[in-house]
Amino acid sequence: MILYEYPFNERIRTYLRLEHLFRRLGELVPADSPLSHHYALVTIFEIMDVAARADLKADVMRDLDKHKSVFSSYRGNPAISEAVLDQVIGQLERNFATLNSVPGKAGQTLTENDWLMSIRSRAGIPGGTCEFDLPGYYAWQQRPASSRRKDLERWSATLAPLAESIYLLLKLLRDADVPYKVIATHGQYQQNLPQGRSFQLLRLRIDPSLGLIPEISGNRLMLSVRLMRHEADDRLHASADDTPLELTLCA
Repeated sequence: MILYEYPFNERIRTYLRLEHLFRRLGELVPADSPLSHHYALVTIFEIMDVAARADLKADVMRDLDKHKSVFSSYRGNPAISEAVLDQVIGQLERNFATLNSVPGKAGQTLTENDWLMSIRSRAGIPGGTCEFDLPGYYAWQQRPASSRRKDLERWSATLAPLAESIYLLLKLLRDADVPYKVIATHGQYQQNLPQGRSFQLLRLRIDPSLGLIPEISGNRLMLSVRLMRHEADDRLHASADDTPLELTLCA
């Protein structure tokens, strides 16, 4: 099954973008080639750009504290394991404390590295990191892979508290609700969302053998899915088939 996720608000949209970038970074840093490490560094710059929002750190810490309050209210409930509850609350507290100890925005310490910032200023220009533009960067790329990796791990470590908090918050959000099955009639599905609950994320699973691509739109009142098929003309065309889907609405 292919999983698609659709955020219902800007905060979750930012969390998903950061998660995507952190996962990419996690795959690129262990690689050996200079090209992989170039894109690892570019990914660090992208994370810094996304995390530059003034209120992002405050949003993450607020969400961590909110989850801690919710889980703390479950203490004494005989249906809930106290050991597991203590583990989750402890993890939330650790992430909150670690993120709170980081000065300023995520990656702010990296902005004080003039060498990195010279690369960052050229990375957005097509071909802007050629050896004749940045000979120092080119020389760094010729170093042994282990040396480059050590540098990347050192630079990435400044972003680790944010990454761990984002991973935890999205895991708790995804685990909060259960999936249900629906049918997209003639390739379309619409659903009025229940009032009284503020949904933050839609998770949609579809069988890859169907060759269909969901176009999702939604707000706090309604969810809409239109199924498309990638045809030989390299365009997406609407499907008219009745198609099973698995949805999870995460609040």
